Amino acid sequence: MKFPKPYTLKEIAEIINSNYVGADDFSVLGMNEIHVVEPGDIVFVDHPKYYDKALNSDATIILINKEVACPEGKALLISDDPFRDFNKLTDKFKPFVSSTASISVSASIGDNSVIQPNCFIGHNVSIGKNCIIHANVTIYDDAVIGDNVTIHSGTVLGANAFYYKKRPEGYDRLKSCGRVVIKDNVDIGASCTIDRGVTGDTTVGEGSKLDNLIQIGHDTTIGEKCLIASQTGIAGCVVVEDNVTIWGQVGVKSGITITKGTVLYAQSGLGHTTDEGKTYFGSPAQEARTQFKEMAYIKKIPDILKEIKKLKS
Repeated sequence: MKFPKPYTLKEIAEIINSNYVGADDFSVLGMNEIHVVEPGDIVFVDHPKYYDKALNSDATIILINKEVACPEGKALLISDDPFRDFNKLTDKFKPFVSSTASISVSASIGDNSVIQPNCFIGHNVSIGKNCIIHANVTIYDDAVIGDNVTIHSGTVLGANAFYYKKRPEGYDRLKSCGRVVIKDNVDIGASCTIDRGVTGDTTVGEGSKLDNLIQIGHDTTIGEKCLIASQTGIAGCVVVEDNVTIWGQVGVKSGITITKGTVLYAQSGLGHTTDEGKTYFGSPAQEARTQFKEMAYIKKIPDILKEIKKLKS
C-alpha cells in the first residue's frame, strides 16, 4: 500500500510512538508485506529468525522489535510490538469506512454493466464495461473489476486475509488494506471467496474461469487463461502461472508457485512448486504417471504375498 503522499521517518515514528534509527527526513512512501515490498516501503518483523530476511529485503524502513545494525541506505522503527504498530499504520492510512448504501457513491460502474438486486458494492470499487454481477454478490472496498466479467450469486470479493498472531489472550488479526483485482474476460462462479491482499493485490488474470465454491487466499496471483474447478482451496501468497488447470477439491499450500501449464487432478494436495507443463495427482501430490504406477503396484501386493507364501510352502 502506498501512502497518499510521502512521509518522513520522524512523522511515522510519531504516529506509532516509536523510536527510530535514521535521518528525521528519511522518506517513507508506503507499507507492504515482505514478498511485495519496494524501496520506500515499511516492512515489519518481530522474530529473530526473520531479521535478516527483512533487513535485506527491498524495503528501506524496517519496523522491528530490537535495535540492530542498520544496513546502509535503510532506516529502523523500533517497536515493542511491530505487529500491533503495523495495524496502527493500517488504521491511519486505510481506515474502515462504513457504508449505508448498497452501491457506494464512490464506486465506478462501466457502460452496459448490469448489477442485479441485493448486491453490495463498496467504496472506490471500479467495475468495467459489459459486466454482469448477479444477485447477492458482495464486493468490498477498492476492488478492481475489468471488462466483460461475470460474477455469480453469493460470491464475496475482498474479505480479510486469514492472517493472525497468537497471543496469550487469543489470536490478533493483521488488518488487511489490500485489494482484489479481476482482469478482463474472467468468469467467477457462485459462492466463491477471494480474499483481499494484506497490503497488496489478490489477482485473477485475464480470461481465467472459476467454477463454484472456490477459495483464493490473500495476495495470491492467478495467471491468464486458468481453469479452476469447484471446491478448490488455494492458500495465500501462491503464484499460479498462465494456462494452469486445477480440478475439483484440490488443496494448495501457501507460498508456492504452480508453473505454466500445470494440471492438478481432482482431490490432490499440493505442497511444493511444480515443474512447468506437468500433471500431478495425490496427496501429497506427485507427478501423475508416477502416482498411478505406485497405485498399480500397491494393488498387486496381495498377489505377490500369495506367490511368496506358495514358494515357502
